[in-house]
Amino acid sequence: MYPRSDARPRRLEEDLAAEIRRPPNHEGIVGPGCLAVHPMIRGSTRGLVAWAAATAPHAIRPGEGKKQMPQRQRPNVVLIITHDTGRHLGCYGWPVATPHLDHLAAEGMRFDRHFCVAAQCSPSRSALMTGRWPHCNGVMGLAPRWTYRDGEQTLAQCLGAAGYETALIGLQHEGSDPARLGYGFAETSLAGSGFRYVPGAQSPATVLAGQAAEWLRRRPAAGSRPYLLVVGLAETHRPWDRPEYAGEPTDAVRVPPYLPDEPQVRAELAAFAGSVRVADQAVGDILRAVDATGDTQDTLVVFTVDHGLAFPRAKGMSYDPGLATALLVRWPGRVAPGSVSDELVCNTDLFPTLLGAAGVAPPPAVQGQSFLGLLTGGAHKPRDDFFFEMTWHDRYNPHRGIRTRRHKYIRNFGSLPLVFLPGDIYNSPSGALVRERYYAETRPAEELYDLERDPLEHHNLVQDAQYTQVLAGLRARVERWMEETGDPLLAGPVEAPQGPARRP
Repeated sequence: MYPRSDARPRRLEEDLAAEIRRPPNHEGIVGPGCLAVHPMIRGSTRGLVAWAAATAPHAIRPGEGKKQMPQRQRPNVVLIITHDTGRHLGCYGWPVATPHLDHLAAEGMRFDRHFCVAAQCSPSRSALMTGRWPHCNGVMGLAPRWTYRDGEQTLAQCLGAAGYETALIGLQHEGSDPARLGYGFAETSLAGSGFRYVPGAQSPATVLAGQAAEWLRRRPAAGSRPYLLVVGLAETHRPWDRPEYAGEPTDAVRVPPYLPDEPQVRAELAAFAGSVRVADQAVGDILRAVDATGDTQDTLVVFTVDHGLAFPRAKGMSYDPGLATALLVRWPGRVAPGSVSDELVCNTDLFPTLLGAAGVAPPPAVQGQSFLGLLTGGAHKPRDDFFFEMTWHDRYNPHRGIRTRRHKYIRNFGSLPLVFLPGDIYNSPSGALVRERYYAETRPAEELYDLERDPLEHHNLVQDAQYTQVLAGLRARVERWMEETGDPLLAGPVEAPQGPARRP
């Protein structure tokens, strides 16, 4: 069960409460991060021991999975990840210019109910790359303060151990050393300045697409060992002040229903749409480079996003605008072109799915659920729900929850603002419209929403007698999940490791 508030260390509780209420103030810029010590967990010995046991590192035995599939039958894997884009693409019905991503969706499968398990950069990416919840893999906040626990196995490490060539182009936000993440090659020269506008310089996405194309061009001819290429684009992260992003008319944007329809919001959405357009052009460049190798039929291409848009009530919060993310998969001859899935899928599931496609057995401690059968028309066990979480961002925002097909339950810990705004949103024109109200009110300890009747999650049903059984059932499931995974929140407030917090 949850710890009693009076059992928490008073000094730490007071310090964290003060930190939470203080307006965000970012320093620095996102980079590949750096290795950091793991958090100090104050509280009961039971909580600490449970956390250590549940998050014990798993290892791949030398050669594990290597003989499950002949080398030439293994697909190449190209994984493209953007920042802060949610599902804001033309193929998902938004009026933005994304012809290349729309074409990718038409060539493969579009997932209409794909979600991340953490509405923030580093924890979400860690879940994708390990198939494990952030509080289990150690990345409970932003790199470089937070990084993987020793022994965690990433997608690149697993595929590399199975004979894949592994490469990273651009940004990751999990650790400081790409080699320790499993990449045999890394081009990360933009990582330290990917979000800053440098007059006269090309957009980050354009540069990274060129670097990815160059890496593909220089690879040995077809018939060599398969590869994993991860391309981490800086777009569509704030700020949107580059000249390449300009030109989108404000009267053509569609304001999401969770945002106020005000001129400041429209102006920012227009700039954001320009960033999406540039990211889409980069994806087109990368796909052309893949096709130019002659390996199109042997290459599995995945496009996805770390979390929702950098606007209030999306990024940094576990409402659907923060968790809903795009997922497009092209695999010629295996995935039916133009197919659409409305099955519930979360980003921890991508790790075992890609390993399965490569014929590699997943590590025993994986927590995601493969949907390979869903892609290829084989056997598939549908997912009925998924757990999500947040602990630290640039400020402490601890909560845990579960989303089913119809309901969502959120358990908040401590005194939190009604809606947390990460620093890049808090200091934005859109954030300025709502931050006084959002930070003047306190978030309830529990939240329950009927997503069919209330898709915007505005009506908290915790006190509604008609939902007593639903509330009790979901509350118990979250409690049990936290116990079984040794969630450090069970021992009280979680301290962040020392070191600079960098912008996600």
